[in-house]
Amino acid sequence: MKSNKTILKGRSNGRIMKRVLMSLLVTTTIFYGSAQEPNRGEYNLLIGTYTQRGKDNGIFVYRFDSGTGELSYRSETNGVKNPSYLVISKNGKHVYAANELGRGNGTVTALSLDPEKGELSVLNVMGTGGDGPCYVAVDDMNRYVYAGNYGGGSLGAIPIREDGALGSSIQSIRHEGGSIRPGQKRPRVHATVLSNDNSFLYVPDLGTDKINIYKIDASSSNPMAPADQSFVSVEPGSGPRHFVFHPNGKFAYVVQELMGIVTAFDHDGGKLKSKQSVSLLSKTYKGGVDEADAADIHISPDGKFLYASLRGESNELVIYAIEENGMLEYVGRQSTLGKVPRNFVIDPSGRFVLVGNSASNEVVVFKRDQSTGLLEPTGNTISVPAPVCLKFTKMDL
Repeated sequence: MKSNKTILKGRSNGRIMKRVLMSLLVTTTIFYGSAQEPNRGEYNLLIGTYTQRGKDNGIFVYRFDSGTGELSYRSETNGVKNPSYLVISKNGKHVYAANELGRGNGTVTALSLDPEKGELSVLNVMGTGGDGPCYVAVDDMNRYVYAGNYGGGSLGAIPIREDGALGSSIQSIRHEGGSIRPGQKRPRVHATVLSNDNSFLYVPDLGTDKINIYKIDASSSNPMAPADQSFVSVEPGSGPRHFVFHPNGKFAYVVQELMGIVTAFDHDGGKLKSKQSVSLLSKTYKGGVDEADAADIHISPDGKFLYASLRGESNELVIYAIEENGMLEYVGRQSTLGKVPRNFVIDPSGRFVLVGNSASNEVVVFKRDQSTGLLEPTGNTISVPAPVCLKFTKMDL
């Protein structure tokens, strides 16, 4: 059970054993044969970084073997500074990077990707309509990039040309208001997340403690419009940061940076209904109520487990099981073996979790037990300067 490496709380060994046995009844060969793991193979891992002073080699590409968990260097970009968040087009041919370049200089870089060679080429750069972009999303039809501007408290829809480069006609929407903490005196857009069917855009705003909701019409030159339910509020002072949908599209979850909590929602027709909030903090946590420094959130490909990262004094991943009704039940926690896990990713096979420890300049690979959700260090680690975004894409399209 790897109990010497992962601390278990709030869930008995008997219940975990029950989950293991149930999983074994479904498949007794989970680690054998491609039929059980259709996404097992080799992938390109793209790593966005905060570039070092005087350098512009912001995106690194590694080959990842989802059978062994091993990484090998392929290439890195030139001319891309501070690509703090990346998104890859559904066809795998283009990458869009949010560039945090200081006040008045928020941009997105469009790049073409050669998946076989693992090489990126810059197409063009376009403004985001605001300061401090920290998140980008792209629709499945590759018509728009949706950029979230943390510094400017705004979001922008940037058109994509047929060649994958960005157009210049930007729809920009700025949020208003604030919340109860000193760092929430103005809007702070922290993510732009499309629904599974691309019909709605969900925008967590750390500054206003709201998740704003927009109806999307990708055929329009102004694709974003307030949805019938234009926002949902979360606990005052919690600071919503990243947002994720369950694979079934019926549930959604947001991680709140300041208070270190995850809130679960039912999702139907673009509308959200809050139903549960759980704390990520351990019983030994000694920080302030608004210093949890939660960061990223992801769900395993099979939809059975949710993972969220804590920075600050914690530097760990917290694991919850997702029940059939979307409710969360605590499973355990795992040290990230480094400092400031701003971002992490679950590989497409579901067998590994890779964590970008940005302050200790490394990517650490963990083996994931698909029955229990628990993690175990593999010993595989690569040195990368300030990794802040990890994304997988196929090598053979």
